[in-house]
Amino acid sequence: MSTKIKLNIAILTISDSRTLANDKSGNILNKLIKESHHNLSERGIVKDNIYSIRSIVSLWIDNKDIDVVITTGGTGITGTDGTPEAIEVLFDKKIDGFGEIFRMLSYNKIKTSTIQSRATSGVANSTYIFCLPGSPGACKDAWIDIIQHQLDSENKPCNLTELIPRLKD
Repeated sequence: MSTKIKLNIAILTISDSRTLANDKSGNILNKLIKESHHNLSERGIVKDNIYSIRSIVSLWIDNKDIDVVITTGGTGITGTDGTPEAIEVLFDKKIDGFGEIFRMLSYNKIKTSTIQSRATSGVANSTYIFCLPGSPGACKDAWIDIIQHQLDSENKPCNLTELIPRLKD
């Protein structure tokens, strides 16, 4: 009998041009979340404005029914890319290894261009937050190679899901 824990996950696409109809990255994440037997609890699209991003994510981390927030977009280095600035101030703790591993895996596909990604992750108010690039491939790679394993309560030797009860300690 499986004791796998289903998590409630929210997806926020950060883009000045995407809609639900053409949000390829959000659609991929939605599909992968469902295939992993987790629940999509919220989904939204917001313009790349640090205060708008922070407002939505703040509401979601205050919602006890949301365990994980995944953002896609706004992690680059152009003038309009502000996701890390919007989100990292909310972190109680940063998960440094996520960005490091993401860029290491990306290097195998896009070589040194991976330095342009500021993918980041942390914990805020007992909610995990993963900030991913806006490319569908990057979202798919981050989920398949990192996130799905850490959100799998049966992943060994350890996983982030098993830590949820202790995040408020």
